[in-house]
Amino acid sequence: MAQWTSAIGSTQLARLLTSQQPRPAGPGTRRPPAYRALADGIRLLVLEGRVPVATRLPAERELAQAFSVSRTTVAAAYEALRGEGFLESRRGAGSWTAVPAGNPLPARGLEPLPPEALGSMIDLGTAALPAPEPWLTRAVQGALEELPPYAHTHGDYPAGLPALRTMIAERYTAHGIPTMPEQIMVTTGAMGAIDAICHLFAGRGERVAVESPSYANILQLMREAGLRLVPVAMADGLRGWDLDRWRQVLREAAPRLAYVVADFHNPTGALADEEQRRSLVDSARAAGTVLVVDETMTELHFDEDGEGAAMPRRVCAFDPAGSTVITVGSASKAFWAGMRIGWVRAAPDVIRSLVAARAYADLGTPVLEQLAVNWLLNTGGWEEAVALRRAQARGNRDALVAAVRRELPDWEFDVPNGGLTLWVKAGGLSGSRLAELGERVGVRVPSGPRFGVDGAFEGYVRLPFTVGGAVADEAAARLAAAAQLVRDGQGAGGDVPRTLIA
Repeated sequence: MAQWTSAIGSTQLARLLTSQQPRPAGPGTRRPPAYRALADGIRLLVLEGRVPVATRLPAERELAQAFSVSRTTVAAAYEALRGEGFLESRRGAGSWTAVPAGNPLPARGLEPLPPEALGSMIDLGTAALPAPEPWLTRAVQGALEELPPYAHTHGDYPAGLPALRTMIAERYTAHGIPTMPEQIMVTTGAMGAIDAICHLFAGRGERVAVESPSYANILQLMREAGLRLVPVAMADGLRGWDLDRWRQVLREAAPRLAYVVADFHNPTGALADEEQRRSLVDSARAAGTVLVVDETMTELHFDEDGEGAAMPRRVCAFDPAGSTVITVGSASKAFWAGMRIGWVRAAPDVIRSLVAARAYADLGTPVLEQLAVNWLLNTGGWEEAVALRRAQARGNRDALVAAVRRELPDWEFDVPNGGLTLWVKAGGLSGSRLAELGERVGVRVPSGPRFGVDGAFEGYVRLPFTVGGAVADEAAARLAAAAQLVRDGQGAGGDVPRTLIA
C-alpha cells in the first residue's frame, strides 16, 4: 500500500526549485555535483514545508526530462535523499518525501512554538503578543458574572450572542458605516470566518485573487480548500496595492473571491489609502468578484495621539449597497490570540447563508469568550487594552528595527506605522536557509516563500513585533549568526544550477 498522500508534478517541482535563491559564492567556491544540487534543493523544500511530507515525487525519467539532465543524475539525487531519510520508495508505488526519524514535521503555516521550546528559542514565527493584563482577567471575571442566564439555554448561537452582534454593529455605525445586527455573524477567530466564506462562495478549483505576498495561514487554508490562488503583486514599499495589476487580474482572471488586508498588511505592513480602497471596490464590483477584507490589524495604528485620526475609512464604507465587500474582524491581534473571537460583516442574506452552513461545521462560538469581548466593548476596557497593545507593539517595533539595523546593516525594509510585522529583504540571502539555520542558533523565523505563491519571495523573511529590549537585541544577534552560517555554506548544500532547468 502506498504511503504518499499527495503528489507533485515535474513542472511544479521545477518551478519551486528554480525559485530558490542561490547563496553568494565566495572566492574559489566550486559548485556541487548536479545530483547533489538537486537533492539539496528538494531537501530544503521539504524542510521548509513547501513540499509536504508524504508527497509523491515525479518518476526519475519524468523529472530528468523536465530538468534536461540524465536519468542517472535524478536517480543519484533520489538515492542521496533516501540515505538521509528525506525520501522513501517502494517498487510499484514510487518515491515520496519524508523526514528523518526524530525530526519534527515542518510547519506548513506559522504554528506557535511549543511551550517546551520557549526557554531556548526566540520565537519570531508567530505575530502575536501576550495578553494585555489586567484586561483579560477583568473581562473573564465580567463574563462569568453575566454567564448564569445563558447557562440555562442550550448554548448554541450559530450567528453569535445577540448582545455581541449588536455591539459590533454599533461600532461600525459609529465609524460612519450604518450596520444592523443582522449584518454580523460572530465566528471562531478570523480564520473561522474566512474558512466559512470560502466554502460558501468558492468551490474546489475556483480562482481566488490574493495579494502577493499575503498572510501564510490564509494561503494555506485556501490551498487546502482546493482553491486556485491568483497572486497580485503589492506596490513597492508601503504604498499599498498596485491598482493597475488588480484591474488586470480582476478583468482577465475573473476570480470568484479576492482576499486583501488593507490596514497594516501582513506581512508588509502597507496601509492602503482611501483612493486605492474606492478603486479596488469599484473594480471588484465591475468584475463580479466578492472582496473579502481582513481587518484584524485595523486598530493597531501607531500614530502618537493614539486616536487613529489619519486612518482611512474602512473598505466597506465604499460599498454602501453591501453587494461587493465582506469584512472580517477579530479580537486576536488587537487584544489576544487566545481570545478566539472573530466576526463577519456582510449583507443580511450573506449572513443568513453563512449561519445556515455553520450547522455542518462548528455550530457556534464559545459563549464565555463572547461574553468577555462584549464586556470589554461595553465597559471601555477594549479601548484601554488596545491602547496598551499599541504602545507595546510600537516599542517592540522600534527596538527590533534598531537591533536589525545594527546587526544586519545590509538587510532592507520599510518601517510601517502599525500592525505587527516587518517585511525584510535579507541582503541577498535565502530566506529558507535563514529559517533552517536560525533554528540551530536559537531563533525561529518564517521565510518569505511561506507568504507567496509557487516559491516567490525566497530572499525575504518576516519579523514580528513580539519581542523588545534585550530580547530584540539577542534575536538580531542570532539572526546575524544564522546569516553568517548561510554565507559560509552550511545547511542545505548547493542550489539547483539554472543551466539544469529547461
